[in-house]
Amino acid sequence: MTRTVFKICGRDEWRLAENAGTYSGNADDARDGFIHLSAADQVAGTLARHYAGRDDLLIVSVDASALGEALKWEPSRGGALFPHLYGDLPLAAVTEVAAIAAPDDGSGA
Repeated sequence: MTRTVFKICGRDEWRLAENAGTYSGNADDARDGFIHLSAADQVAGTLARHYAGRDDLLIVSVDASALGEALKWEPSRGGALFPHLYGDLPLAAVTEVAAIAAPDDGSGA
């Protein structure tokens, strides 16, 4: 089982989470009913598909074991299992926050 999962979000979005003490997700997460996360090998594809051209991004590393049963691995792109968090992301589960760049053209390169 993967020990670390990742959330990509904007800097302002993460600042709000830090002030609130928890991360409730973005508009896409709210629409789908869970917080979209990625495994390490899924991050590049997620960046290219959903965040191309953005320069305000952070990658939030999360201890998957700290999320308990709220973390579900479910089929998504191409049938691959993606981590989905049903509930808020507690900041205590976050192990690192760093800047990340997305490709300009959505190519993933």
